[in-house]
Amino acid sequence: MTRDGTRQMTRVVQVLTQASGGPVDHAVDVAAELARRGVDSHVVGPRPVHAPGVTWHGTTVAGKADVRGARDTLALLRSLRPDVVHAHDRRAGWLARLAAPVLGAPVVYTLHGVADGLSDLVAGNVRAAERRRRDRLYYLTGERLVTRWARARVVVPSAAVATYAVARVGLPESAVSVVHNGVDPARWRPAAAPDGPVTVVWSGVLGGVKRVGLLLDALAAVPAARALVVGDGPERPLAERRAAEPALAGRVELTGWLSDPAPAYARGHLLALTSAAENLPLSVLQAMSCGLPVVATAVGGVPEVVRDGVEGLLVPADDPAALTAALRRMVEDDGLRERAGKAARDRVEESFSLAGCVDGLQRVYDEVRS
Repeated sequence: MTRDGTRQMTRVVQVLTQASGGPVDHAVDVAAELARRGVDSHVVGPRPVHAPGVTWHGTTVAGKADVRGARDTLALLRSLRPDVVHAHDRRAGWLARLAAPVLGAPVVYTLHGVADGLSDLVAGNVRAAERRRRDRLYYLTGERLVTRWARARVVVPSAAVATYAVARVGLPESAVSVVHNGVDPARWRPAAAPDGPVTVVWSGVLGGVKRVGLLLDALAAVPAARALVVGDGPERPLAERRAAEPALAGRVELTGWLSDPAPAYARGHLLALTSAAENLPLSVLQAMSCGLPVVATAVGGVPEVVRDGVEGLLVPADDPAALTAALRRMVEDDGLRERAGKAARDRVEESFSLAGCVDGLQRVYDEVRS
């Protein structure tokens, strides 16, 4: 017991059902930082975790109908006797909140993103996919009911999506906490500026909401630049065909998915984010920590990190002309890139570090336990 009568927290379990993606990387970073601080830190999920002090428990929940996987995961969670259960991806969030009454611990769920069909309900975003009939039932009504059922706390990495959670989902403000994502500046460090043409790094899933086609359109109009496209997905064949067109031939390199994108950032001069919708993307924070300025769509929580004209340039979503103009300006102005890159690194160190993120999460953990 502590002096104020509360039980000292000893065990926090991060719960995942995905094997890759931003929520997974974030959860592992959080678990590692908690372990560094002396917390008994665990990760339950399908991807092996190799981080000092973190205990990984392999489980698989293959889909909504995987009853056995869900049952086994819940049995494991109960056996761990956690002080806090922190779920990340959507399936993990539903599983942990539905089972909250039998877990014996408070549940925290991080709302990492909004369904593509509802993305336009977040400030700055445009609708990234057709709105399906079930979207409102599942992501609005369902989210509201399952959160109340569990008496869970919902953590949101951006104020923009926190507003959505309260105004659109209908969660009470007391159930929502904004804790910005963060990265470790010691892990993501600036490298010497590479030689050769200005290289634009783009990182993400090659599909729908990320709008890689907008990057290629803008690059075709800025012949002085090259692009390094990091990621994979359903639109990779299309991107490969576009990259072979005369206006882009020899100027676009597609790396595929990289387990460690740091070397890609080291080869670049700036980062481009072309998404139609976001929450608060780790790729932006990673690149900024590496000293790269940013040209980005002003979607979701991005303007909470990137200040237009300071750490980079912001443009409206799905506006090819504005994106092309901003990209051309950043490519052609060496001084702007240098100033914005330094400001980007400073911004992460001061306001978006992993340590600051985990400070915020530990405050949430303390609140839900009291």
